[in-house]
Amino acid sequence: MSSDDSFPPPRTLVLWAALFEGGLGVLAITLGWFFDSRPERLIRWTLSGLGWGLGASLPPLALVLLCIKYPVRPFADLIRIVDDLLAPLFRGCAVWELAVISILAGFGEELLFRGIVQHWTAARYGTWIGLVGASILFGLLHPITTTYAVLAGLIGLYLGGLWIATDNLLAPIVTHAVYDFLVLLYLVRIRPPRSGAEQGSAEE
Repeated sequence: MSSDDSFPPPRTLVLWAALFEGGLGVLAITLGWFFDSRPERLIRWTLSGLGWGLGASLPPLALVLLCIKYPVRPFADLIRIVDDLLAPLFRGCAVWELAVISILAGFGEELLFRGIVQHWTAARYGTWIGLVGASILFGLLHPITTTYAVLAGLIGLYLGGLWIATDNLLAPIVTHAVYDFLVLLYLVRIRPPRSGAEQGSAEE
């Protein structure tokens, strides 16, 4: 059974998470210069983009809460991993630190996967190939479990479809950031840690 002592200090975690997620954004912008496909130019700072992003965060949030409330397999195994690894990892973080990580993840990952991979692939092979290809790659690069990778791929399809529907990269950026923040906030600040009895029953 792992202890919180086995996890890095919250400030170290926030620093590394910020560097990683922010680095994805820097990588995306650098690749944009190289491939002449600037992802930051796909962002339009409009109220409609913000509104679409906020509204689109609700369905995946509802799905996560449903999976937590009714943890049937294979979701039960994924939730156990989240409880044992992800929640303790972020439990010492302040709310503003969770927000910073989530915002950087929204910008960094969407600039890279939607703004570069999907945009560049779609321009050469078609909209749907770009959408599916970027989503598969998005899922493969989230290999915590097979279930998690599949869910990440489906989320990638959702975010990519949102970008196609709104023609504004701001919408999936906002959805991604809000989703990450509220899920982290729920897991580490609202949802109580599992008791030993709950852990035992989940493992049966």
